[in-house]
Amino acid sequence: MTTSTPKQRTRSLQDRIAARAVAHIPAGAIVNLGIGIPTFVADHLPLDSVALQTENGLLGVGPTPGPGEADPDLVHAGKQPVTARPGASYFASSASFGMIRGGHVDVAVLGALQVDARGRIANWAVPGKPVLGVGGAMDLLVGARTVVITTTHTAKDGSPKIVDRATFPLTAERAVDIVVTEAATFRVRAGELVLVEVADGVSMDWVREHTTAPFTVEIDTAIATEIEEATSA
Repeated sequence: MTTSTPKQRTRSLQDRIAARAVAHIPAGAIVNLGIGIPTFVADHLPLDSVALQTENGLLGVGPTPGPGEADPDLVHAGKQPVTARPGASYFASSASFGMIRGGHVDVAVLGALQVDARGRIANWAVPGKPVLGVGGAMDLLVGARTVVITTTHTAKDGSPKIVDRATFPLTAERAVDIVVTEAATFRVRAGELVLVEVADGVSMDWVREHTTAPFTVEIDTAIATEIEEATSA
């Protein structure tokens, strides 16, 4: 009997969240993937369905390279190796941020340390720990047309990450549009969280117990079907 390691279980969880987020990315979109869980979204998107952009200057990012296939000169903004689709274009970081700030990115998929009751996120600093840099998150939150958050429902200590009031510094005042965890999907409407989907095997009681932010419930069966199709592909 093979037993998975903690690292393998973490990766499996991250992959599941990333796959669940695919349902919220329309075909033909220009999409920016943040570091962490968002980077795994590229591995679950249908081939050539969208154009992936990274803020260090590449439009047409492909899936994660296989063993021995990585090009040390080809990385995304999180400094991890990527591949490039046929027809990909390269440009300066300044041009990349011009795309972001000019509203030319259709969807940004970002990670989060916390999401507050108004749908605002904290994802760049933990009080008392070194700040490694905010990266492009602030720009993406302001410039991207739609922002999708991919995050575990709870922190490593089991505490909720979707909270009434954030205790970490907020990244921007703008609320995100969608929050996807391994357990549930929330939409943000008029500054409030709306639960629209609960994952298979997860009860409503579990979601309520592990979410301290207030939310209303409007289960959308169409979203549930799209997520099921995305995760089973």
